[in-house]
Amino acid sequence: MRFLSVEPLLENLGEIDLTGISWVIVGGESGPGARPIEKEWVLSIREQCQVARVPFFFKQWGGKRKSLNGRNLEGRTYDEYPQRALISFQRKLSAWRAKSFASSMRKTFSLVQLRHVPA
Repeated sequence: MRFLSVEPLLENLGEIDLTGISWVIVGGESGPGARPIEKEWVLSIREQCQVARVPFFFKQWGGKRKSLNGRNLEGRTYDEYPQRALISFQRKLSAWRAKSFASSMRKTFSLVQLRHVPA
């Protein structure tokens, strides 16, 4: 999978060739001395991703205190992932849940056995 991590976004990138790109992540710079990010720059990339049908993930506005600025872009968050990554994540989550459930059942069964041991 090929993806672009455009962070920190420090200028307008103009037109981007998204041929062969599976995912674009955009974010502002954070921490002391963080340089500003412009909404128009982010919107330009988002629109290009929409046209090219490339998942767009907006990580943050950034700033000295990034948590205050958040990651809301025009009334919503953008948490898009490439389909292949979603399938992989869903499989890992399912495996983890199954393992966690099995572990929980083993613990429960062990406790039940301990409680019902004949005297």
